[in-house]
Amino acid sequence: MTTRPHARRTQRFFSVLLAVALLPACRGGETPPATDDPAAQSAVDAALQADAPWVAALGTRVAALDDAMPGRFGVYVRHYGAQPGTLDRGDDRAWYLSSTIKIPVAIAVLEQVDAGTLSLDETLTLAQTDFVDGSGDMLEHKPGETFSIATLLEKSLRDSDSTATDMLIRKVGEDHLNARIRDWTGGGFGPITTILQVRYDAYGPVHPGVAQLDNMAIVRLRNADAGEPRLQALAQALGVSRADLDADTLESVFDAYYRSDRNTATLPAFATLLDRLAAGELLSADSTRRVLDHMRAISTGDRRISAGLPPDTDFAQKTGTQLRRACNVGVIDPERARKGATLVLACAEDFDDIAQAETAFQGLGRALAETVLDPEGG
Repeated sequence: MTTRPHARRTQRFFSVLLAVALLPACRGGETPPATDDPAAQSAVDAALQADAPWVAALGTRVAALDDAMPGRFGVYVRHYGAQPGTLDRGDDRAWYLSSTIKIPVAIAVLEQVDAGTLSLDETLTLAQTDFVDGSGDMLEHKPGETFSIATLLEKSLRDSDSTATDMLIRKVGEDHLNARIRDWTGGGFGPITTILQVRYDAYGPVHPGVAQLDNMAIVRLRNADAGEPRLQALAQALGVSRADLDADTLESVFDAYYRSDRNTATLPAFATLLDRLAAGELLSADSTRRVLDHMRAISTGDRRISAGLPPDTDFAQKTGTQLRRACNVGVIDPERARKGATLVLACAEDFDDIAQAETAFQGLGRALAETVLDPEGG
């Protein structure tokens, strides 16, 4: 039965009333549990933000980082514990997520493992059509090789291997993945696609022949430098002249793609996903630990937020990078969950060089250490 708009508004109204009723717990130092209703969570977040003494100080630091970086720098921080609070500088809009989508992919896979419909030991066969450019070593393997789901999860999360990720998405299905994300978060995510589909969606409007290119032709484009050489390589792959491409620059091609809602989310929506993951609400204890341990051990985060955090900070994170887009999301002290964890989500866009975004991420790490994190466990 379809819920009518009036009924939905009534449900949301009562959700907000419930959230407001929980606000005294915020002020007493006990943070109420997160809700997957965005309106109710916003009410809780507003109260947390008003009462936390560190929010203004961190907000000033983040504003300076945003001003110093060409483009835009969106940040969302939610801290639990004796001084709970939320800083939301996500501009109430969706941000492009790039490889951070590999977190919900892993959750969807492990949810089925917990349900007994998949096994970590089950193997998937690498197909020629699975190959996609990106980090990791799956491109060095041959079609026909088999990999356990456990191995593919590790490669996807730790090494950000896009081929491994697309194999996992193929297994659970895009429609199922997106339905589960909506259930976990209550909304705020755009459609999540395979990494390979990102390439077809970005290059497709440039020339109708892109749809007929096989995935290996797309993979070979990475051999050309980003920018005009990449577009020339695309024209060559299509067998047309550069003038036949409807593209002024590679940046304009991807800017057009970024204007869609695919593979995007608001920062509060992604924070809800991370919060519920760390709190053990989405997966079994073993599966939760598996995801967080892989996120602790990623090989791509040394030059981002963690570079500004104190040594030995327990930071379960994931990075994502695409042309003029970069994100770093994660949970500091995830074992403490809603008793002391800190959710951190940051995305940068329209910078001139990735080093500029990395400088902003590192600055955020230092700002967190100096304004939010309490080594005494506060």
